Amino acid sequence: MMNARLVVGQFPIYCKEVRAIFRTLWTGGRGIFTVNRIKTGATKTLSSEMTDGFSQSGKKKLREELRSQASGPCTHFQRNFILRGTIFGKLSTSVVLHCESPQEVAAVVRIEQEAMKSLTEGDIEECLLNKVDLRRQEISQAVEEVQKVIHCLTTEISHQDIRFQAVPYSGTYNGHIKVLAPSQFLVTVPVKGLAGYREARERRWRYYTLRGTRLPCPLRDPEGLQQWLGVEQFVKTLWQWHETDVNIEGDIVPAKVLQVFRKLVENAVRSCHLSGKVSLLADSAAVWVVMETSSGQVEIELAPTVEIPTAWSEKAQWPRCLKRWPPPERVECIKSFGFNLVARSNYHWQLSFSQAEQVLLEQLDEDGGCRRQCLQVMRQLKEDVWCPGKRPVITSYHLQTVLFWTCEKYPHPKDWQVFSKAFLRLVRKLHKCVSQHFLKHYFVPKSNLLQSANSSKLDSVAQKLAYFLKNPQIRLP
Repeated sequence: MMNARLVVGQFPIYCKEVRAIFRTLWTGGRGIFTVNRIKTGATKTLSSEMTDGFSQSGKKKLREELRSQASGPCTHFQRNFILRGTIFGKLSTSVVLHCESPQEVAAVVRIEQEAMKSLTEGDIEECLLNKVDLRRQEISQAVEEVQKVIHCLTTEISHQDIRFQAVPYSGTYNGHIKVLAPSQFLVTVPVKGLAGYREARERRWRYYTLRGTRLPCPLRDPEGLQQWLGVEQFVKTLWQWHETDVNIEGDIVPAKVLQVFRKLVENAVRSCHLSGKVSLLADSAAVWVVMETSSGQVEIELAPTVEIPTAWSEKAQWPRCLKRWPPPERVECIKSFGFNLVARSNYHWQLSFSQAEQVLLEQLDEDGGCRRQCLQVMRQLKEDVWCPGKRPVITSYHLQTVLFWTCEKYPHPKDWQVFSKAFLRLVRKLHKCVSQHFLKHYFVPKSNLLQSANSSKLDSVAQKLAYFLKNPQIRLP
């Protein structure tokens, strides 16, 4: 057998038996490899038709073979070439064989788009195993540590003030804890003593301020996800909600609720002996704490929340007419979970549909599609490449919203069978929203989720997304 050298990209790898490498390549996978011999000095493209099963072990053995046959140490470029997967079928991967003997022919092996289907599945599986699963493990560990501390703090708070409930500890999914980024959490703390919610029927002007003075002009009306909350909107209430520490002229004012809650958190940190582990941030109207975990610091927003499981907000324009996703029978189930009102600003409460959104996420791929996988990979790229950092301008919630809108526009199962097409469709939608600084809330489309986001940071993310769409590659770990 000839002494050949295998050229991968731009660097040679010498080997005694080239055929052994291709045998390794097909380990675990079933394929037919055809070679057409031609005259000396000519070049021929060899095609490969692959069936399902480009196995993890096959790729791993190939990479080990390539490394072992390399002459001298691999450069950074060489290592990246071996580990890089072009997974979206846009660019072909080339392996070039050059014969040392002048009497032998040179052959060019190209794995074209059809063959890339199996490579795509294998590389995506590896990406998910090596990156997404690792992220899930790290986040699960952080959530476990966070919820233990939050349960301790809120239990103490509920003993100090009957209006606030303890956040329950859960061994599985905890709906009160939202992971916006690996080091940024939102924890909704339920309040009690407000039952039998009904929408306000009469409009009235508000002239009060948080300091107790009167304004010459009324406060602005709530917009988008915001609304007033009057104590008379509930059939049953605890008398404490009528107290002036949280109530102004019949309104339960979120800023005053946050003032009371902040003091309770400060006391609870001391009472639970957590001063060395948890500290409050003072530069925000909302209640933020910094907590030390085994993987580093995480920032947690603690938001008092009125849970309204018996009604659906009139502001939620959903489902929309003539839309096929989700199915009509599922819509009523989702709406039965109601909505929440979260204290995150001065005068207006913020609508939240976290439970309805969770139901949508849980039932995404009942048809065998790849929606959840697309979301996971997009989230991983967002955190690693497009928008890293502690308080990113684009959070997991934004990605989830992009997914919901795309599912509604492409409701058919066939639209979610090919990962590469579905994934790039999502990234294009994300790029459009970030470029325009406009992303509609899924249930309340009059609300722009990017309205208060930093414009320069959004533009930076848009540039990275545009570059990715021109050259859609994932560098595997």
